[in-house]
Amino acid sequence: MAPVKTIHPNSPASLSLYSIVERSGKKGNWANRNRGVVLVFCIVFLVVVGIMALFAYRRMLKRKADKESFETTRD
Repeated sequence: MAPVKTIHPNSPASLSLYSIVERSGKKGNWANRNRGVVLVFCIVFLVVVGIMALFAYRRMLKRKADKESFETTRD
């Protein structure tokens, strides 16, 4: 198994990233701070998926009806 590299605030490679995060002053989760926006995104996503499913279902019914109405003749 490959060794896991840990990033410490004192290492020179991660010092700049750590200092940027610490200077930003924004602690916490964006989704947790903006619950209403996330809720609206979820509702819009569900509505779009529902509309797409409705169109797919109607297309499937139309193809099934066209297939059943196809007449064959026997010679």
